[in-house]
Amino acid sequence: MRDKIKVAHIITLLELGGAQNNTLYTVRNLDRNKFDVLLICGKGGILDDEAQKIPRAGVYFIPALAREINFLKDLFSLARLVIILLKEQPDIVHTHSSKAGILGRWAAIIARVPFIIHTFHGFGFNDFQKPVIKKAYILSEKITALISSRLVFVSKQNMETALKLKIGSEGKYELIRSGIKISDYTGVIVDKSSKKKSLNLPENARVVTTIGPFKPQKNLADFIEVAKNIAPRFRNTYFLVIGDGRGRNRLESAVKSYSLHDRVLFLGWRKDIPEILAVTDIFAMTALWEGLPRSAVEALVSGKPVIAYEIDGNKDIIKNNYNGFLIKPKETASFSEKLALLLSDNSLLQTLSEQAKKSIDKTFDIEYMVMQQENMYLELAGQTSR
Repeated sequence: MRDKIKVAHIITLLELGGAQNNTLYTVRNLDRNKFDVLLICGKGGILDDEAQKIPRAGVYFIPALAREINFLKDLFSLARLVIILLKEQPDIVHTHSSKAGILGRWAAIIARVPFIIHTFHGFGFNDFQKPVIKKAYILSEKITALISSRLVFVSKQNMETALKLKIGSEGKYELIRSGIKISDYTGVIVDKSSKKKSLNLPENARVVTTIGPFKPQKNLADFIEVAKNIAPRFRNTYFLVIGDGRGRNRLESAVKSYSLHDRVLFLGWRKDIPEILAVTDIFAMTALWEGLPRSAVEALVSGKPVIAYEIDGNKDIIKNNYNGFLIKPKETASFSEKLALLLSDNSLLQTLSEQAKKSIDKTFDIEYMVMQQENMYLELAGQTSR
């Protein structure tokens, strides 16, 4: 019997996102005195190079493994996963994201991996899909949950949704938050005047920020709509969009059509997010579905009220009139009014900002997340943590 537990993490694609960043952080930081670590993923993600630089980790890329459903590619990916798992013989397979979560778990059962874990970083189904497609996704999750040893959720709301839909049994459930490095946001020191200047913002600018890849889930068109509603009323308010993706041209065209090119600034992906949040007044998020929104957690830790849609992951961390506001999805008029309220009431903004800092505890820290996963692995393998 080997003296270390071998854990294989499987994820669809290493895009820029909370699930991907946190999976890489786990693979990099699992205690190498206790664990041998593998990473298996699709090829072509922006974080591929970073994955290959992780010391003492085996990394496999499967080019056919992609988010889109393609029977032949999915069948090839399943076969390749089985071959890799038979070769490596891990003690535990831990899957992330919807496609890898289904294929990876079935590959693990075929390869007779002793323990199979899946983390729901949000669900592959949502209320904006056609009913037949949503039902198919739910059915696939219910069936695959039967072969899972543990089902991990990043939010209580996702856990309650799974229980309501009978995806797995409650005895298999674990709550492990999608963590951030809290100290990066609480300890940031920045010259706000210089930082605003570097972002081409006036020194007296009020700043509303959002973060996310330009894909349908993040629904950034609504953020642009809100900016259109607010800009004429609050002429010193500017809107920052951190992120990028295929939908950039469409979003830029909308900004141009609303004559907002000097008020809505596209910053691309940034490594200075803690500093940008330090000069932000309000964080706005128009995503239509989430597991646990990493960017909103970052904003709250930074002491910024969050206005967002009332969806699963958001309801775990955002409380109306305490640290922000929750709005029914797609109601941009209501969203705009709450944003206008905060922009016009400095006392309320200050109160919510102070309470935002108190909203996030140690269970949201990324080191705590890794520790929880290590303990789960040790428990499954029949060992005790020290």
